[in-house]
Amino acid sequence: MRALSGGIDFGTSNSTAGFMENGQPRLIELERGEVTMPSAVFFNFEDNRTYFGRSAISCYTENAEGRLLRALKSVLGSSLIHEKTRIKAHSIAFSDIIGSFLHFLKDSLETNLGGPVDNIVLGRPVQFVDDNPEADRRAQDELEKAAQRRGFKHIEFQFEPIAAALDYEQQVSGEELALIVDIGGGTSDFSVVRVSSERAKQADRKDDILASHGVHIGGTDFDRLLSIAHLMPELGYRTLTKDGKRQLPAGYYIDLATWQRIHMLYTNKAMTDLRQIRYEAAQPELVERMIDVVSNRQGHAAVGEVERAKIALTDLTESAIELPLTEEKLHLPVTRDELNDAIRVTVERVQKAVSETLVNAGIGPERITALFLTGGSSAIPLLRESVLGMLPAASVVEGDMFGSVGRGLALDAGRRFGV
Repeated sequence: MRALSGGIDFGTSNSTAGFMENGQPRLIELERGEVTMPSAVFFNFEDNRTYFGRSAISCYTENAEGRLLRALKSVLGSSLIHEKTRIKAHSIAFSDIIGSFLHFLKDSLETNLGGPVDNIVLGRPVQFVDDNPEADRRAQDELEKAAQRRGFKHIEFQFEPIAAALDYEQQVSGEELALIVDIGGGTSDFSVVRVSSERAKQADRKDDILASHGVHIGGTDFDRLLSIAHLMPELGYRTLTKDGKRQLPAGYYIDLATWQRIHMLYTNKAMTDLRQIRYEAAQPELVERMIDVVSNRQGHAAVGEVERAKIALTDLTESAIELPLTEEKLHLPVTRDELNDAIRVTVERVQKAVSETLVNAGIGPERITALFLTGGSSAIPLLRESVLGMLPAASVVEGDMFGSVGRGLALDAGRRFGV
């Protein structure tokens, strides 16, 4: 049987997979009725099975004994990729966990296509790691090796904003100069691209890509910042020691607010340190809340509540972070203005990156005619307003926040591999 091809958008928060069908890109169902799947893995200690996506999160929220891992893409290019996490009696490298997730996506593609998928286009951010070409190259190599070990034979990469541009181009009639803004879970990527229905027919599009740029800022960073500003102080963050001379150590609070570092709290050393911190604290009852979250392995649930409140503030001006503990339930109101205050400096970094992208393209902001937004975090009002305010002549085009990149990668796979 002839080898088939597809595209995979392995995202920090969510993933998709697709292929070409009758000349059109189609995303496959990764879970029942859903083409988008959370990038989550749960090792269930009760039945010794591995679960992915919503099933993984369900196991965790139903308090099955096991280990949940999210934001795995964020470890690419970092020292964490070489570390191992304890899964019952075994230690498993993060590269192998990423590989198992890619294998699930490969199996799903092959089930839909009815044959082996040897050829794949993988999406990648413009920069896995900011201002470090060597680490960035290492990150792509690590992802490529993980895919190779899971059976992909021919692997190509495409920048995620370029993939989004290929998808967007399917709906344009005239010619436009578009700024593609892809704000994902872990990175923000930007491309200035000439798009048109005629150009879409061409296989070589190098001359139409005026510039691509990216920064390591995404939805998980906004979660972390909101958590540090509004949840962590309720667990003792930045409170004082008994003698009033210093603040409590911040490291474990930063870990708890950071998706890909939460697992590092689930060690005997961390628990011993937290008990010592409680003993030294001027407000030990706050640190007791922190110990409650860690001892019951509710770190992902805590950050998930922060994420839920952040998403709610897209449409609402006020929400709340709800955190059930053993003896109480925290209810922490948070407004959109407070979210804006927490993330403002980071949004300014995104604006700076947009300006750099335009400079690299050699054009002024007034020449951009379309702003194409994709990626879940592109819905954050402050971010949208800040970027749009830089482009006086641009109209906003709403892309599929979670599907545009995946469809563009499927299109690219069809062009590269012809199957």
